[in-house]
Amino acid sequence: MQAIKKAVYSWISQKYMNGCSSYNNLEVRKSCRSKEQARAVFDQGNVPHAKGLIFFNPFKAHSFAKEYGFPLVIKPNVSGYSRGSYFPINNYRELWKAIFLAKIWWPTTVVEQYLKGCNYRVVAIKGELMSVIERYPPTVTGDGTQSISALIDEENAVRTAMKLYPTIYPIQKNEQTINFLKKQNLSMDSVPAAGDVITLFYRISLAPGGTVRTVEKSTIPEDNKQLFLDVLEMFDANILGIDVIFEKGIEHSYKDQKCIFLEVNSRPYLKMHDYPRFGEKEDLAPYFQKLDQLDISNADTY
Repeated sequence: MQAIKKAVYSWISQKYMNGCSSYNNLEVRKSCRSKEQARAVFDQGNVPHAKGLIFFNPFKAHSFAKEYGFPLVIKPNVSGYSRGSYFPINNYRELWKAIFLAKIWWPTTVVEQYLKGCNYRVVAIKGELMSVIERYPPTVTGDGTQSISALIDEENAVRTAMKLYPTIYPIQKNEQTINFLKKQNLSMDSVPAAGDVITLFYRISLAPGGTVRTVEKSTIPEDNKQLFLDVLEMFDANILGIDVIFEKGIEHSYKDQKCIFLEVNSRPYLKMHDYPRFGEKEDLAPYFQKLDQLDISNADTY
């Protein structure tokens, strides 16, 4: 069984983790491989996180929904880049469909409460925050004259001019986008009112055309910063990519709002921090110089 797991993790790393950092030893990486592990550490450290359940039997997720209600999130217990994640789930039909699709990626699955808010990736290293970005799903903003199709072309042209490709992806006019628009009673020919933000897919990740914004670290309250550094210490890590949702925003204390820590990434994808669609690109070289001085044991062992 251990040989199979090692082979699976090695395959995932080679196929899906190009551009991800490798500054933690094997023990730390093992402790961060699943949502279940992160939830256990969050619970022990009194870190705010959603009520959830790890399950193999789909009926357990059904029972969880009956107890806690909707909206919910379904995602694989082991994954990355939001693959196999579905949210917000608002009814039992959506729940069962999401369970089936998530299990294509991994047999054990997570169901947890969903919080609508601002989604962030916080990269913490020893004693300081390296970078903070807010993450967005693919969107366009109406101007009252152009169709959604034309707005997509315009947005993709901006991304080309900013030289964001291939780290940031263009928005696709594919069946996935068309179907998501249809759920909102919209089509590619619809003309949004000026200022209306149209979401083109639910998932907050780069592959379907999501984007990122750099967050100025000086705007983050000290208690938020300390909480992220505390999480780093809980895992005894050199670096972590911490995924978190704030109801009001990261510029407000977590004590004054609902806040959910989702998971930690022991090999965070740092490349996307160099390609913000919004905000200024940060100079992360000083942080990499510190990290490159670390002596990492078992760096290439999975």
